[in-house]
Amino acid sequence: MMRRLAAGLVAAAAGAAVLAGTAAPAMADPNGRTRLRLDVNPEPAWRGQPLSIKGKLSVKCDEDYIDGFVSVHHADHCDEDGTWHRLGWKRIVILFKPSGGGRWVHVDTVKTHRDGSFHAKAPARASGTWRAVFEGSRHLAPSEGADWVKVLGHRHRHHH
Repeated sequence: MMRRLAAGLVAAAAGAAVLAGTAAPAMADPNGRTRLRLDVNPEPAWRGQPLSIKGKLSVKCDEDYIDGFVSVHHADHCDEDGTWHRLGWKRIVILFKPSGGGRWVHVDTVKTHRDGSFHAKAPARASGTWRAVFEGSRHLAPSEGADWVKVLGHRHRHHH
């Protein structure tokens, strides 16, 4: 009887060790995973046409996990549905780099709305990569998103 109980304890300890091993990434970043989605439209765009730059900052919280016999919960940081609720009023820096060389140029700095979404406008100048960068905050890890947009030559004014 004693022997079976001991074997059960060893199995439980081994199970806890395996669980702790899989929980290592969560411990490395207790903030969950920040994701920044960026979408620039229209695509392709005509040179000089206004581009709509939209994006959303979101975070998927890591599942609650057990490390050894210590239970770790992210309840104070996450909603019940596992999404972050501290995404509002964060600074997003929008940059642009033309294709075929050149460096990143600052286009705009915007703040996210309550739900983490943001919006900006900029004229289409050349084909290239648009980038939105979130530098991180106390509860959110840094993140960035990018979108490549092709820009076509001048639109003829006399077309209807």
